[in-house]
Amino acid sequence: MTQADLLPLLQRIADALERLAPQGAADNDLTAADAFVWHAERERLEPVASVNRVPLALLRGIDRVRDILYENTERFARGLPANNVLLWGARGTGKSALIKAIHAAVNEAQPSGAPGALALIEIHREDIPSLPRLLALVRGSVRRCLLFCDDLSFDHDDASYKSLKAVLEGGIEGRPANVVLYATSNRRHLMPRDMIENERSTAINPAEAVEEKVSLSDRFGLWLGFHNVDQETYQAIVAGYARHYGLDLPADRLKAEAGEWSITRGARSGRVAWQFIQDLAGRLGKPLS
Repeated sequence: MTQADLLPLLQRIADALERLAPQGAADNDLTAADAFVWHAERERLEPVASVNRVPLALLRGIDRVRDILYENTERFARGLPANNVLLWGARGTGKSALIKAIHAAVNEAQPSGAPGALALIEIHREDIPSLPRLLALVRGSVRRCLLFCDDLSFDHDDASYKSLKAVLEGGIEGRPANVVLYATSNRRHLMPRDMIENERSTAINPAEAVEEKVSLSDRFGLWLGFHNVDQETYQAIVAGYARHYGLDLPADRLKAEAGEWSITRGARSGRVAWQFIQDLAGRLGKPLS
């Protein structure tokens, strides 16, 4: 093969390596969107053009935690001190939906001419070890960033919780002033009970071992609990969705079908209500947009 033949091949190899190479901080433009997904393997913030969310007004049965989270987020957006937040509780009760809805509501409420809106950055649970790199990337930005980790929990022999603890409060640099972390979890202490009990039974000092595990939750200044809703609240959620999306069905029939749907699912929650609405919209031939 001659040198002339090698040049096109080498160029193709170089182009392929460039596409595979991690994207540098210069490519991570925090002004490109209001929401991003962090891809740790490429060290890249991927802009999200349209966030999968529902309007804040449609989230029912969580008024108290809604108000607390909104006030904390609104203060943070205005440049004031704010807490990291752990939203814990039953599945499908609106934890992640509330974070995304409040992010949109706070940005919409910002006065005209205010600096860049609050950026929502989702980091996946498996990428928690890369959190220090993400914080280093956004630390120097003038834009305030709300880091969001959905379904955060740790299993036995998972030591990544220690790096999270250090980043939240205990490290030398600590959490940047322009960043807060909102996490959702089905567990109040982020670890299964049997894991904590095992630490207690096998440790030389059981109290210290348990304290090491439980203290991670203490890094979150706010703990907001979510619980399954009662029948009345569930029906109110369904009715609110139906009105918002123009799903015309007699009230008594809507209530009966929604009740039957919750019975077949064995639960009443915001997620179950939304799944019923999706089924109803499909049967009525109406898009949810």
